[in-house]
Amino acid sequence: MSEFSTLSRDERALYNPAFTGLAAARAVQGHQTEFGMPCPVVIATLAAVMALQPTIRTALPRSTASGLHRWVQEHPAVRASMTLNATAIADVVRPGLLMALQTRTLACDAQGRLHVPNKALKKAITGGSDDVIAVQKAALLLGRWLPSAGSTSTVMTMLGVRP
Repeated sequence: MSEFSTLSRDERALYNPAFTGLAAARAVQGHQTEFGMPCPVVIATLAAVMALQPTIRTALPRSTASGLHRWVQEHPAVRASMTLNATAIADVVRPGLLMALQTRTLACDAQGRLHVPNKALKKAITGGSDDVIAVQKAALLLGRWLPSAGSTSTVMTMLGVRP
């Protein structure tokens, strides 16, 4: 049984398109801040998928200075969680990405990369619960951190998901 199927009702409320779109947008925002360029869709999706999982969220480092490869080795539950849950959670994140694009919280450039338009998303992270805030902070961190570990396919392989 996957972690996704054993979530409480309150945790499942986080898996609605509006919130998953916000998580993806926070990942894009983090990527833009760190790299000064639009974010690949796969990084936004991967970051949101990871941020939505409590097991992964609690294991995240406090800064982007930690190496992803070493972190994954030190936290084998992360790879196991991604292997079990990534596909199911990505199926929930994709409608959120679409909603974020439709509401113009995110925009897509000619190369298919995502960016947060000016004033579409506040820098301050707020929310009605600790989980809502934690998911957004985790997504922001992951948007900054994941691309620094190498190519997207390398990052996905380290995490145990297929590119």
